[in-house]
Amino acid sequence: MVTTQPFDRYSLHAAYGGGLDPAAVVNETFRRIEAAGDPGIFLHLIDRDAALAAVADLGPFDPAAKPLWGLPFAIKDNIDAAGAPTTAACPAFAYRAESDAAAVAVLRRAGAILIGKTNLDQFATGLVGLRTPYPAPKNALDPLLVPGGSSSGSAVAVARGLVSFALGTDTAGSGRVPAALNGIVGLKPTLGAVSTTGVVPACRSLDAVSVFALTVEDAYAVFRAAARFDPADPYARDAAPPPLAPAPPAFRVGVPDANSRVFFGDARQAEAFDKALDGLSVLGATVAEIDFTPFFDVARMLYDGPWIAERHTVVEALLRDTPDALHPATRAVFDPVAGVTATDVFRAQHRLAALKRRIAPLFDAVDLLCVPSVPTFFTVGDVEADPMGPNARLGTYTNFVNLLDLCGIAVPTAARADGRPGSVTLLAPAGADGRVAAIADAVQRLDRAPLGATDWSLPPARPNRDAARATEIPLAVVGAHMSGLPLNGELTGRGARFLYAAETEAAYRLYKLDSGPPQRPGLVRDAGGDRIALEVWGLPADRFGDFIDGIPAPLGIGTVTLADGRAVKGFLCETAGLAGAEDITRHGGWRAYLNASVPSHPRAKETHHA
Repeated sequence: MVTTQPFDRYSLHAAYGGGLDPAAVVNETFRRIEAAGDPGIFLHLIDRDAALAAVADLGPFDPAAKPLWGLPFAIKDNIDAAGAPTTAACPAFAYRAESDAAAVAVLRRAGAILIGKTNLDQFATGLVGLRTPYPAPKNALDPLLVPGGSSSGSAVAVARGLVSFALGTDTAGSGRVPAALNGIVGLKPTLGAVSTTGVVPACRSLDAVSVFALTVEDAYAVFRAAARFDPADPYARDAAPPPLAPAPPAFRVGVPDANSRVFFGDARQAEAFDKALDGLSVLGATVAEIDFTPFFDVARMLYDGPWIAERHTVVEALLRDTPDALHPATRAVFDPVAGVTATDVFRAQHRLAALKRRIAPLFDAVDLLCVPSVPTFFTVGDVEADPMGPNARLGTYTNFVNLLDLCGIAVPTAARADGRPGSVTLLAPAGADGRVAAIADAVQRLDRAPLGATDWSLPPARPNRDAARATEIPLAVVGAHMSGLPLNGELTGRGARFLYAAETEAAYRLYKLDSGPPQRPGLVRDAGGDRIALEVWGLPADRFGDFIDGIPAPLGIGTVTLADGRAVKGFLCETAGLAGAEDITRHGGWRAYLNASVPSHPRAKETHHA
């Protein structure tokens, strides 16, 4: 294996399609970790044999069924992995997890290979990345700078190309600040979209599992794979994020006005933010300046208000019985807790509700917000001299986000004049993750900032990489011709190749036809319908005729419109064939319908087109 193999999803999947052995990637991952020479990144590595066993269990390369197939990943060490210790960077708190956190289990089922658990600011309380009893990880771009926290190890591992992606957590900016300081993407999803079952809480009602990746596209793909409703999580939401779409040609962006731009005297950071706003205008943004005073008022409530008491619920016993087990800076965070009363809690909730009401109309006028990810940079020496001040300042544009139930992405922009990484964070109300990701992807592609500390190139945009060759016809399949299903060989036997998984626009219904055997689905256009999962394959044009010649009625080939607006040829069903058919649209696709059916469903016996 070439040791410079990029670990982004596109590059790895292209290599896997060409025959690369994922076991070689796992071995290369462990080699890179050792070669990095930074003992502060990982607190625990998965046994190599266990990781290779997970590779053996992947099955054939199938990026449609397993969108993260063969991607090595890491998790912050406040997230459980079965059989591994969880420390939250506090040895006195450590325990061995009996099962995977819900998010980890989902990602493993999607084909990702867990490699290890990363360092953090103790109990995810901090933004500098130095509040740990272990060696602190070094910033991937400049070891003199703080790595950012609290998800320090996860960000550095991705920025150095050690893993394809990593999970962090984000309550006050822990998934965005370290991303910005290491030149990578940090996706902070809608609260509850990714389960926090199996995650050591920081502030339970405000916690989010975040994603670090080199590209927006990778971060969003991981988020989509992880976003599964978990009834065991009382804060869970059924998010179902849509596929990543192109950015809209025009959109409205709210930005801090002149009096709200806080850079603590860092003129180069102010200049970099102005340059990033120019880029948004190039992409079609109309920029509106907003008084951010109410946002800052909310931000102050996170640590200066009674929410610190919610954090205290996690460490109460340690503070009472063994206070020296906590890092001094972590312990200092909880000093105000003794004075918090129930009256303070309700008073703060009332004030937050009033501020939310004041802020809500702002989102009627804009589609999203754009803020600096960090207001300035701090060195390790700065924090050693003042453990609390720099940490507080790093949260200037992050502390209000979860209290206001916003989603967001920190995305790299052009480097500053002094070479330090540029970054902005795009924010929008809960549920708008897809909109934010689409625009963040366009920002990353416009500026083409370096991918962390690697020398890898930004992969091509999805529409380019998924495009059929001139000798191919893109064909959408919705039934047994999909990857891993019995009739897929009728495509691969004709030289067809998988292009991408997608969904129709929300204007189709899927039926289980009353014919057979075998059971077959029928896709029908219906304005009152929904999105239906499908796959698009590139079928050699000279084999198209003999393929469609065997398609039985009431099925045929027509034009199918995808969720992103693209139109491709694909299987459709005549309405005359729906007599006695069962509407299975609610399942969202044929594969999901089969999975919800009796496990012994006789799919292996299917021999006709579907």
